[in-house]
Amino acid sequence: MLDPELLERITARRAELDELEERPAKQLAEVRDERDELAVAERALERMSERPADERASAAPVPGQAGGHAVTLIPHRTSGVEGTALPPD
Repeated sequence: MLDPELLERITARRAELDELEERPAKQLAEVRDERDELAVAERALERMSERPADERASAAPVPGQAGGHAVTLIPHRTSGVEGTALPPD
């Protein structure tokens, strides 16, 4: 006859080992996901840096609509864009 206490200890230890085995697998999956995200970000930055500067930042304000009202869109601040790119008061 098998000792029930011994079987319980074996089962508990097996459960602990199963949990320990799962941790590195989850961590590895998280690391791989983050590396994939970084690779996508890196490719996006490379594509953006390949575009000519005049294409990245339009110097002229662009008229637009927001909530049914006319608005002036202000270009993003980048190097080489001066205050003259802003619309007059």
